[in-house]
Amino acid sequence: MMRLIRFVPAAVVLFVATPALAQEWIEYISQQDSFSVNFPVQPEVRDIAYPSEYGVTLPGRVYNSVDGKSRYSVTVVDYSSVQKLHADRLKGCNGYPDTCANPSGNELRGALDFALWSFLQRGVKFTDYGYYNADRIEGRRLQLVNPDGSRTFAAIHLHQNRLYIFEGTVPAGSPPPGLFQQSVGWVDKEGNRIRYQSIYSNAYPPPPLQLQLSPLEGRER
Repeated sequence: MMRLIRFVPAAVVLFVATPALAQEWIEYISQQDSFSVNFPVQPEVRDIAYPSEYGVTLPGRVYNSVDGKSRYSVTVVDYSSVQKLHADRLKGCNGYPDTCANPSGNELRGALDFALWSFLQRGVKFTDYGYYNADRIEGRRLQLVNPDGSRTFAAIHLHQNRLYIFEGTVPAGSPPPGLFQQSVGWVDKEGNRIRYQSIYSNAYPPPPLQLQLSPLEGRER
């Protein structure tokens, strides 16, 4: 296996040659948003404003990579400011107690479900939905058929108050996007991959780390 290393702002890209593919996929590592994943080509990154379930706007980014008719994306939404945003919104509130309560706890606990709701609004057919984890960070897995017959394989996670939505969409009749699906990972601020000793839930203190590896090391799970 041959790997060439290139550095881009806030990200590390490793080019991986795969004999079964007509082109090289890249292992993309975002230190800014603390994740890693395989993309067919360098993604385009854009900032977004994400409307939350309880009516505040959160900052985020979308990483898009397109390969022919196949599309791959990672959406990252920063929930770390949600408590302050709601507190600012509720300043001077003099209604009933339940109307003036800060819903930031519900925002965080319900972030995965609210992200799932956005998929339900697409008019798609779900073929699989369930609980799972990647490197022991709990999440939800989704498989669905789109109106045009293409299939989307998605995963939703909440890690360190960041919401992650991974989506790989392939044309009808194409195999699942395995290189994308199986490569989902997490990194620390230095870009080193991490894995927990037990299941991580954003609602509780994090368990100890089991692995903290350089991104140049293998991706065995």
